[in-house]
Amino acid sequence: MACADSSGSRLATGASAEQRIRAILGRMGVGSPLLVMEAEMHLLSDAEMQQFITQGYIQVKADFPGDFHAEVCRQIDAVLEAEGNPGNNIAPRIPAIAQVFAHPAVRGALTSILGAGYLMHPHRYCHLNSPGSDGQTWHKDDYIFDQNIRYHRCRWIMAFYYPQDVTPDMGPTGVMPGRQWYNGISSTDPEQATENELGLCGPAGTVSIVNFDSWHRATANRSDKRRYMLKYQFTRMAEPAAPTWNNKVSHWQPLDGDPHPELSRHVWDWLCGQLCDRPAASSGITRWEDLGADSEMDRLQATYSLGRDQVKGLIEDMRSQAQDQVETNLAHSPTNPQGGNPGEVGPVHALAALGADALDGLLDAAQQGPWSGRAAAMGALATMGKAAAAAVPVLQAALSDDVMWVRRNA
Repeated sequence: MACADSSGSRLATGASAEQRIRAILGRMGVGSPLLVMEAEMHLLSDAEMQQFITQGYIQVKADFPGDFHAEVCRQIDAVLEAEGNPGNNIAPRIPAIAQVFAHPAVRGALTSILGAGYLMHPHRYCHLNSPGSDGQTWHKDDYIFDQNIRYHRCRWIMAFYYPQDVTPDMGPTGVMPGRQWYNGISSTDPEQATENELGLCGPAGTVSIVNFDSWHRATANRSDKRRYMLKYQFTRMAEPAAPTWNNKVSHWQPLDGDPHPELSRHVWDWLCGQLCDRPAASSGITRWEDLGADSEMDRLQATYSLGRDQVKGLIEDMRSQAQDQVETNLAHSPTNPQGGNPGEVGPVHALAALGADALDGLLDAAQQGPWSGRAAAMGALATMGKAAAAAVPVLQAALSDDVMWVRRNA
């Protein structure tokens, strides 16, 4: 069954696609698609930003009339039937989709998370979940042209647009709330996984903005309707200098049930343009070896609980783990099926979080020793952001290094 139009559409059947969209916007009093961009943005609140940080998603709505979304759906039906899936070319083939991402609520959410001047990546895709589908396994998407590292600081997001109402039986996109930081889950098989699953449902015009590292999947479509989801990617273009949402509270307010309060606070402070104040000595963490705990939850907590007294040990452990990555042929994992980065090890995140306190040790590690350790140090410096301003000459020089991984991480 094609994408249903339940909006009571008054679209002129002989008109072109562009004429129909303009007519819909005209009935809204907009008159021109360009005026959608000029409307005042609806920025996220502190509570909504807290939800995005801790849960990894937020939903907003491009509240155009039902006619608008029905027309987008009709055009998708026509393009897929006549041409097959156009892949990245879905944007020029159906220009009306651009109005969704120009909507004040969507622009406001993207600006809140990624800052002004964010970039729409050229990769996008129209996902069709057909009636009777079994759904997908759990997975994380690759960064386009860069499958090799995961980021705790959110510089990339995915946006999922539904051009039709999506109910639980239609195979909505499922996510694991709060698991975006994790490289492992109980099972990628949804029948075996024990983590909580949330189906992202909503009326036509719903846009789910999701942390790029979230575990997600298409769920089974048990209805007789096609379910379309337009997936777009966006990336931050500048380090945060101040909050870009409707910020009223300067400090992170811990949430009940958050298993990683220090990590959440770190991301909040970074988004506020603040440098995290780390303790001189580790509280409740005896040694940097806690980063090697069997539990990923414990490792994540250790990463953001270590104090400045652990820098030397972290540097040593970073070098050792980076070399282990090389010796195991950059071991594959569910989050990096093509193989990982020698810099994608726990101490890199811990050192980046320590900021300026780790700068001298990282600069030393970046300029001497085996290439694996240098690549890892480059990754920590680059992730650190503005706290590593003094490292810019070293990072620039590394762009000409003989080793690809050193160049990539710089």
